[in-house]
Amino acid sequence: MKRSSRARIGATAAMSAVTLALITGCSSEDSKDSDKAAGTEASASPTQAAKALSAAELEKLLLAQGDVKGYKVEAGDETLPKAKTEVKTDKAECAPLAWATAGLAPGETDASASNTVAEDKAASATAAPESVEDAFDFNMTFVGLSSYDADGAEKTMKAVSDGVAACSGGYGMTAAEENTKVTKVGSAKAAGQGDESVAFTQDVDMDGEGTATFTTAVVRTGNTIATFYTVNLASLGTGKAAEIPAEIVTAQLGKLK
Repeated sequence: MKRSSRARIGATAAMSAVTLALITGCSSEDSKDSDKAAGTEASASPTQAAKALSAAELEKLLLAQGDVKGYKVEAGDETLPKAKTEVKTDKAECAPLAWATAGLAPGETDASASNTVAEDKAASATAAPESVEDAFDFNMTFVGLSSYDADGAEKTMKAVSDGVAACSGGYGMTAAEENTKVTKVGSAKAAGQGDESVAFTQDVDMDGEGTATFTTAVVRTGNTIATFYTVNLASLGTGKAAEIPAEIVTAQLGKLK
């Protein structure tokens, strides 16, 4: 990717895969075995009968500053979609995938909360960045929590897993009035934590400047679902997907127990 394109993309450092429509827009301006095969791991659990947590309760369960050493926690980001109505897909079965990557609830619920957890490079840096690429070479993870009544969380996990298979050939989406194209969806290694987990990759067309690959993880603990999506702007266009930091997943799930 050209340096100027990296710089422009860098200005949108807080955007998620769903709002990659904005990132690419800026470029133009200057059973267990079968579950594993689908990138899913599940453990036997009864249907959840508990009532969904409220959005306020979920806010208190999100990671806070100091919960993960070496990371900065921000309450959220103004560039992220505030509601599912802001994110549209041309295939209904792909919508849960798009929502999950935006920190939105991947299923039918009004109870959700999200924040961002970014590497604190300033705390460990010994010298100024040598280039634009170095300045944006850090991981930012979008974390979303959502809670569901009865078996809603389990149904949501199935919708996500089914979406990975149904959307393997890609899909189109619109976010913030910008169109973007996911060219491929594939399964990824699931977290193996919580009661059930699903992980998937998405290849996104970067407006003629190559393809970027992103990974999203979705984990259910009881009737609460956590979503994780990590982006590293310096790696865009390199063909490598930023890994979701295991310490973030572990710390967040630990607060849900």
